[in-house]
Amino acid sequence: MGKLFWIVVYCWSAGLAIAVGAAAARFLPSGRREIVRELTHAAIAFGGGILVAAVAFALVPTGLKALPLWLAVPLFLAGSLLFMWIDARLSRRVGPRAQFMAMLLDFLPEAVSLGAVFPHDPRLGVLLAIFIGAQNLPEGFNAYRELMSTDDRPRHVLPMMLALSLLGPIAGLLGYYVLRSAPQAVGALMLVAGGGILYLIFQDIAPLVRMKRHWAPAIGATLGFIVGMVAEKLLA
Repeated sequence: MGKLFWIVVYCWSAGLAIAVGAAAARFLPSGRREIVRELTHAAIAFGGGILVAAVAFALVPTGLKALPLWLAVPLFLAGSLLFMWIDARLSRRVGPRAQFMAMLLDFLPEAVSLGAVFPHDPRLGVLLAIFIGAQNLPEGFNAYRELMSTDDRPRHVLPMMLALSLLGPIAGLLGYYVLRSAPQAVGALMLVAGGGILYLIFQDIAPLVRMKRHWAPAIGATLGFIVGMVAEKLLA
């Protein structure tokens, strides 16, 4: 019971970072619009850098470790194709949701892996929870701004972001009960998610970073990737 309790606590804490990031975007001062715009673009770049790092250092390595290359490659490609199809359908119906989808694609498989590895290595589980929370902060910020751009209302979006944090414990418990003895299934999930994230980064997220006559926001991508590099070394 002790391990289950800590899995729930760590997964929920990492998920709450989504709501914290969304609240930061909600209450960001709007007085100096140029500074706010530059900060928003930098946050998008930072979140994109973290997503690239998650694919490079967490999702793909886990998948390649669990599965042979001949199976890993089509699973990764299938993730991109699947989310290309989802992105196209959502864009026609309700507008862009790229950053929101990428946030969930990143958060849920990693929460599953946290639940799967925690019984075997609690220290790795704690570090993974910190890594997930660090990712969710800028991703929650960016997803909130994206959802608000489609005319959603703050009183709807913030409670939804808070509710999303509950998906963390659910995913963690799924990893604990179902997948802790099935590393191949965890690896397949990671690869599909990684392919989907990579598609969303280059299709929808990266184009939002650039600002005319502003060069600093793109450095956020480098800083985000550095966060992933540090986390990968700590988790190794």
